[in-house]
Amino acid sequence: MNMTFFRHYKLWISLLAVVMIVSAGFVLRDRWLPEVQELIASESVAAEDQHADHDDHAGHDHGHAGHDPAKSLELSEKALRNVGFQPYVVELQAFTKTTSVPAMVVERPGRSQLDVTAPLTGIVTRVYRIEGEAITAGQPLFDLRLTHEDLVTAQRDFLRSAEELDVVGRELKRLKAISDGVIAGKRILEREYEMQKTKAALLAQREGLLLHGLSEEQVDNILATRSLLDGLTVVTPQGTGDYAQPNSEHLFNIQKLQVRPGQQVSAGDTLCVLADHHHLYIEGKAFEEDAEQLNRAARENWKVSAVLMSRGGRRDAEENLQILYLSDRVDPESRAFHFYIDLPNSVIRDQELNGHRFIGWKYKPGQRFEVRIPVRQFENRIVLPVDAVVEEGAETFVFQQNGDHFDRIEVHVEDRDQDYVVIANDGSLYPGDVVAAKGAFQMQLTLKNKAGGGIDPHAGHNH
Repeated sequence: MNMTFFRHYKLWISLLAVVMIVSAGFVLRDRWLPEVQELIASESVAAEDQHADHDDHAGHDHGHAGHDPAKSLELSEKALRNVGFQPYVVELQAFTKTTSVPAMVVERPGRSQLDVTAPLTGIVTRVYRIEGEAITAGQPLFDLRLTHEDLVTAQRDFLRSAEELDVVGRELKRLKAISDGVIAGKRILEREYEMQKTKAALLAQREGLLLHGLSEEQVDNILATRSLLDGLTVVTPQGTGDYAQPNSEHLFNIQKLQVRPGQQVSAGDTLCVLADHHHLYIEGKAFEEDAEQLNRAARENWKVSAVLMSRGGRRDAEENLQILYLSDRVDPESRAFHFYIDLPNSVIRDQELNGHRFIGWKYKPGQRFEVRIPVRQFENRIVLPVDAVVEEGAETFVFQQNGDHFDRIEVHVEDRDQDYVVIANDGSLYPGDVVAAKGAFQMQLTLKNKAGGGIDPHAGHNH
């Protein structure tokens, strides 16, 4: 009985203590409740920060280890060299779309070839140059021994008139020294008339020698030495001068030699043909579908470019060329018409062998070009080299460098030509991104092989 009462008594005392504590807490809640709420809030913020840090680390780890294997590729430095990787920085720029037409280097009619002819009839006694040699204006080419009878007669008459003029001059000087008189005055007047007639004849004969082909210097030499000219040296003529560079020598090539020592030549016969290749033409062949663009480019004075087509794969390009003119006739067989572009040339080889000089020009007649004619202009576009874009069905990709790996990015192609591709500025790439300008195709093959797994043992077999 006593034990039961004692247990009930302890229970009531405990309940009474709890009620008193709760009542005291309720009465004093304005003091302790704000501090408890502040403590709970600070603990919650700390927990959220810790959770955010955990999420950041998780995302970072995913960024390195969570790449989609089907769209990401990591290559070693040697592998990049093997695929020929070249980086290209993306930027917004203008792009001019072009269309291509075939063309060929040709000589300029009336400018690229000069015929050196025999000024007088005679026999070739010496040939100074060899075929293919490079020469400059004024250098000797041939020696001729003159045999033309009319020239010999003209020189003899010229010398006779010169001697007669000297005789009349001496006689006139003697008469003027005699004392004044009627007879002396009359004879002086007669000699003066005779001197005028002789001077006129000498001048006419001088012009006749020039028409025969002698130079002013040669005629003056005949007059000074009082001897007939029995031979002459034919020298390199001056160039056309339309593209002559100041303070620089104008070079010719002996394209063809027509004579040999001992050969009889007549006045006007061709002795050799010189080639002047400082400037050439690019002769393009436009077809009907290109005629409109070509006429527009010529009308608007748009600059065109020309690419030299070579078997070795190396393609030299000439930029900012100007269309000179378009042909006024259409080829009746090919239904194409020609247009012409001025092509500046330069010497790439200059050497001397056995006393003869030889040069090599960068461009030569007969070389084939591809002329790029402007068609359309784009502004603020992403322009990539054509090798940077890989096509697979209807999809087009580029490989963007991202740290130590490459991500395959799908892009939209707006336009293209032979060398460049215009990518839409739709957020797939941004200025400053680095993509593979070369090696993208090999990267795509590597990616497909990696995704395809092992080699099918039945591949290449038909059952």
